[in-house]
Formats: sequence, C-alpha cells, structure tokens
Amino acid sequence: MRQRYRIQFPQADSASLQQDEASFLLIEPEGQTRLRFHDYDQIYLRPGLYEQVFYDRLKCASPAKVGQILKQSLDAAEQTFTELRVLDFGAGNGMMGEVLKDYGVSRMIGADLIPEAREAAFRDRPEVYDDYYVADFTRLSDEQVAGINDWSINCLTSVAALGFGDIPLEAFLPAMRFVQPGGWVAFNIKETFLDQSDVSGFSRFIRELIFSEYLDVWHLEKYRHRLSMEGTPLYYFAVVAKLRQEIPTSFLSEHGFQN
Repeated sequence: MRQRYRIQFPQADSASLQQDEASFLLIEPEGQTRLRFHDYDQIYLRPGLYEQVFYDRLKCASPAKVGQILKQSLDAAEQTFTELRVLDFGAGNGMMGEVLKDYGVSRMIGADLIPEAREAAFRDRPEVYDDYYVADFTRLSDEQVAGINDWSINCLTSVAALGFGDIPLEAFLPAMRFVQPGGWVAFNIKETFLDQSDVSGFSRFIRELIFSEYLDVWHLEKYRHRLSMEGTPLYYFAVVAKLRQEIPTSFLSEHGFQN
C-alpha cells in the first residue's frame, strides 16, 4: 500500500501565484516543511508524495490524456505502440512512462535533469524504462549523444514538463532532434500557447514549430490538465505530431530565439 502523507494547501494568496510558485505544507513527525510544487528533488525523495499531491488531490490527467491521443493517432496511421522506441523527456518518476508501458511500448528510455527523478522512477516503477539518463540536454556530452542515438528513437514524449522554467527551449530542441524523421512527438503545454498575446519563449517556439515545415500535427486538443489548489480547472493543450524532417540546430536563432 502506498504511503500517505499529511499535506496542507495554503488558504491565502495562492490564487495569485503562478503554477511554479505554488507550494504546500508537508507535515512530518520531525516538523513542517514547505515545498514548492516544483521542488521535485525533495518531493521525489518521498515515495508516493508526488502522486498524492498531483494525482489524488489535484486530479492531474495529463499522462492519460497524452497517451490516449497518441494511441488515437497511431491507430489512424495504422501503427502500434510495439513499433515505438520512446524518449520520455522530463520523465520524472515515470508517470507518463507507466502509461506508455501499459499500451505496449517496445523500448523506452527516460531522461531528466535531476538524479532524484531517476532514483524515484527505478524505485517506484522498476519495469518501465530500459535506461534512464540524468542529463542536461543543453550540454550533452558526445558519449551521451551517442548513447541516446543508439536507441534509434522514433517517438518523443514530454508531459507536464514544458514551460515554467522546467525545460528550456535549448534543451527541448535537442531532445526533438533525436527523433527519426517520420517519428512521433507527443507533449502538452499550457492553454495560452496558441494565444498571440502570449509572447513567452516557449509559446512562441511551439507556434513557430507547429506551423513550420518540420511538424505535421495529427491531434490538438484542449483538456483539463489538473485542478488548482482552489479547485479551479487548469487547461492545457495536448499535441501529437509527426516529424516530417530533421529540425536544424539553427531553428532557434532563425526565429529570433536566443541560442
């Protein structure tokens, strides 16, 4: 049985906070600890805490939704999950990987920036990943690049990891470039990314990418990502696309992004 924790959500001022600024109180025998939602290193150290906060309390639906629309797209393309060799980018403790494994993915590797994520994934879901890279994709070593290339990746997934400073553009683009042309990309991003008034780097980047010659979008759907601490629905877009051709390293600079 999964361990249960005593957690409290603050009542004041939380509605005005950005998603990456929100925090909760963890009440343990040795005292109270305030953890931000994005203090992943501390959250992953405690088995089941991530699931209790984000899935039990806040009803996060993103891994299930992105997995579902990826399956719909594969069905439409007359392909199966057994053909996929997945790089689960920003894999965390393996929630998305578990969904993909249940669908029958052939080979899957995880990648995250912090070692606590890898440790939690192999602790909680030891059968999900064939390998797991703790790596900064903005400065991969030649050995890391060669190692990932050896997996012949034809699908990239990234769920609840884009934006809010978790994964910078300079890391997401190299991850996409591991996908073989004709392969799949499946990810989610906050609802404002299609709004021209959102001029944040990630939103502009995704808009440029979707309307470029490099991606062929198969499915785009707005859905409830999770609830806020006040119970308000937070909406995201889920995107599934096929990679038409390799994205050049110059893509960022060509579209006015700092590289």
